[in-house]
Amino acid sequence: MENFLQEDKLHEECGVFGIYSRVEDVALNTYWGLYALQHRGQESTGITVADGRTMTVKKGMGLVSDVFKDGVSNLKGHAAIGHVRYSTTGASKAYNVQPLRVYFDGGNLALCHNGNLTNAGQLRRKIAKEGEIFQTTLDTEVVLGLIARSRKDTIEERIADAMGQVEGAYAFLIMTDDKIIAARDPYGFRPLALGHIENGWCVASESCAFDLVGAEMVRNVLPGEMIIISSGTEEPESIMFSEIVPEKTAHCIFEYVYFARNDSVIDKQSVYMSRINMGRELARETKDINSDIVISVPDSGTAAAIGYSQEAGVPFMEGLTKNRYVGRTFIQPTQKQRQNAVRLKLNPVKDVVFGKSVVMVDDSIVRGTTSGKIVKLLKDAGAREVHVCISSPPVSNCCYYGIDTSERRELIAASCTEEEICKYIGADSLHYISIEGMKRAVTAISPDCLCCACFTAQYPDGADVVISEEPEHDIE
Repeated sequence: MENFLQEDKLHEECGVFGIYSRVEDVALNTYWGLYALQHRGQESTGITVADGRTMTVKKGMGLVSDVFKDGVSNLKGHAAIGHVRYSTTGASKAYNVQPLRVYFDGGNLALCHNGNLTNAGQLRRKIAKEGEIFQTTLDTEVVLGLIARSRKDTIEERIADAMGQVEGAYAFLIMTDDKIIAARDPYGFRPLALGHIENGWCVASESCAFDLVGAEMVRNVLPGEMIIISSGTEEPESIMFSEIVPEKTAHCIFEYVYFARNDSVIDKQSVYMSRINMGRELARETKDINSDIVISVPDSGTAAAIGYSQEAGVPFMEGLTKNRYVGRTFIQPTQKQRQNAVRLKLNPVKDVVFGKSVVMVDDSIVRGTTSGKIVKLLKDAGAREVHVCISSPPVSNCCYYGIDTSERRELIAASCTEEEICKYIGADSLHYISIEGMKRAVTAISPDCLCCACFTAQYPDGADVVISEEPEHDIE
């Protein structure tokens, strides 16, 4: 049975890491970089290393620690790219594990991707009719086909040609025999950053990966920018490849709400401080609650709960204890036990919550399946009242940019009012942060430059229209 707590959370699709160095152990550094990004995908992982003539690939289903349990000593070279995946497009199968590696007229080519191409089905159908053969169900493979088929002269021009044909969200790492090329979509939906290590250069989805390998974050890859790393000592080359330059960027707000690690900085915004600020905003918007303590649903709601406590002047306490040794799957409980299965991961601290009016802070409610179980746990432990405060607005629309949102009908906020959701989860009250409050919390980015489509259904690039025209193409 899948981890029950994760059933009521949104999932990021992927994380990517790349490094170029003639001195460092690039495979080992990529291993550590992926370890730092494990939260972005737990289904599969892989590393591809280039030595100038050949590429060596090691990948498989499972966590980084599982796939590379025998180490990476057999992966030798001066450049490497790696990937962790949670599937949102393409089946969760071994043949879909990234990075993908192919041979083309320019030599070896490997690619890994974070995001989702909204017109991948249309492109796949078009080039399949022209004779292209596919070995995966990934939108990523479509890009490899476009690069290989391009008639442009240089690899950079070929990549730009391919990028000009795709739509949607992407942060690509592309590796040839002697280069790593990073590219970010023109809207900047998904994060990507450049780092410098003593003897080389790194690229990663989040800055926390740089910290683990001893690299210094240099800057973010700009929306519509391609960075070419071909030397461990010289500054990478930058090309603004996109012919379409949107008036505004559209950085995913959910990176700051939930996806990214607390210790990351994305597009100059501290993730941790954005969550503290969301808690503060939420407290300002719920001044009528008279609570005794503030608790969080660990760990995703903790930073916002601290911010709420600071703003409201109400003590933050650990009212729920998390069992951190429960894996992604566990033995199916009996029917009698199933109603209490939540205790496998969370258990209330009775002395903290007994007789108290509790504010319980979490980052989101997607399907509502878990929140009600946690509220019941707290009330069974003696909590007098449980007021649920959520540091994001109601998730009522699908995301097409690399987040796993179910069909809209499975999103509880798409069909129920806040009052109905409150009743469903058994809370004494339910409060979501406002769109405006959430945006204010991300202080380093203009409110107009954030993508909030999962809350508002306002898709910056018209992805909802593109998706409606997409053919069915996944193969299970």
